[in-house]
Amino acid sequence: MRTVVATASVLISFAVISTLEAQEKKIKRADLPAAVERTVAEQSKGATIRELSTEIENGRKLYEAALIVDGHGRDILIDEQGTIVEVEEEMALASLPPAVKEGLTKAAGRGTITKVEALTKKGKLVAYEAIVKTGTKQTEVQVGPDGKKLARPE
Repeated sequence: MRTVVATASVLISFAVISTLEAQEKKIKRADLPAAVERTVAEQSKGATIRELSTEIENGRKLYEAALIVDGHGRDILIDEQGTIVEVEEEMALASLPPAVKEGLTKAAGRGTITKVEALTKKGKLVAYEAIVKTGTKQTEVQVGPDGKKLARPE
C-alpha cells in the first residue's frame, strides 16, 4: 500500500510540475533580454505585437511574441540568446497543398476546422496543425508537410 501511495504522489508531482512548466506568463516588452528584444524588433517590422510572454519548456526559458502580420496570426518562440526556435503561422485552409488539406480534413473527422497553422522549427517546416471543433469540444490535430499522420506530435 505504501508503494502505491508513494508512486501516486510522485506521478501527481510530475503532473503538477509539467503543468506549471508549460504555463505562459505575460510580460512587457521592456522585460525582454536584449538579444530577444532584437529578434522581436526584427520580426515585428510591419506587424502588430498582440502579446509577449515567457514560458519554461523542457527546463528552458523561452519567449513568445504573438504577432498579427498582414491580417493573420504569427507566433514566434525565441530562446534567451535571441534565436528563433519555432514559428506558428496561421494559414487559410484553402491555401494548403491538396495532400495537407486532405490529411487535416481526414484527421478532423466530423469536426470543423476553425484554424490552421504551419509549424516551423529551426527554419524547417515540420507540420501543419489545425484546431478542430466538435460540438463544444476543441482539439488539435497535426499532419506532416506531406499531409500524412505524424509518428509523434511536434
